[in-house]
Amino acid sequence: MKKLIALTVVTVSLAFSARAQWIVYDPTSNIQQILDEAENLAEYASMIDNQVQQITTLGNQLSEFKNYESLFGNPSQVVLSMVPNLDSDLQGLEPIQNLGNLVASANGNSALTFNDNGIYATVGTSFQTPGGQTIQRPANQYESFAAVINTASNYVAVADNAAQRRATIKGEIAQTTQQLQNATTDAEVQKLHGVLTSLNSDLASTDDEVNQAASAAMVQDIQNRNDQQKQIVALTEQQNAEFSESVSNYTAKFQLLNAPTTFPSP
Repeated sequence: MKKLIALTVVTVSLAFSARAQWIVYDPTSNIQQILDEAENLAEYASMIDNQVQQITTLGNQLSEFKNYESLFGNPSQVVLSMVPNLDSDLQGLEPIQNLGNLVASANGNSALTFNDNGIYATVGTSFQTPGGQTIQRPANQYESFAAVINTASNYVAVADNAAQRRATIKGEIAQTTQQLQNATTDAEVQKLHGVLTSLNSDLASTDDEVNQAASAAMVQDIQNRNDQQKQIVALTEQQNAEFSESVSNYTAKFQLLNAPTTFPSP
């Protein structure tokens, strides 16, 4: 009997020892863990939703930018063929010469031999008298005429140059106008407007060059006419003085008779 009781006690003790090693299930704790995990999943889903919205917004912005670029264009990619020619013409030296330089380079001999390709008669650097004597003309007295010839020749050269440039510029204006009509972006339109304004200014500049050359020729002609009148006045004054001096010398040399002439009586 005692052995049975002892065996029973040992068996019960082993049973309790074995049960102590089993996992204890706590329903309250398990539910809380499930709720926490659900909350984490909700927050993660919200974060994913925000990222999706941001990606959608960026996609819309990119679409708007592409639409903007298609409408307004990229100015750096708009290349106009007429710009190099315009830049070259604007930076080139003007064909007109300074009036001071034209006058300084006046040479009387060139005036004596100038005939403008046969339009005018050549004066010549010398001439012969009826007696056969060769007389050299004083070239320095013809420098004023050479100055007018220089300014007139300068005007013709500037006018010819301007006519050629005007034809080129007007062709580029027509080309720019056509491109302006076919422009598809605002950037292209703005650049073409700028080029068109510059071309019109360049065209007006050629007119100013011609007017300036014409003004130089007119000024020199006015100076020559003024000098001619000055020489006439000076010569008249000199002639009057010489005439007065001659009369005075004649009067001193030949006295007029104050008394009547008497002849001896027979």
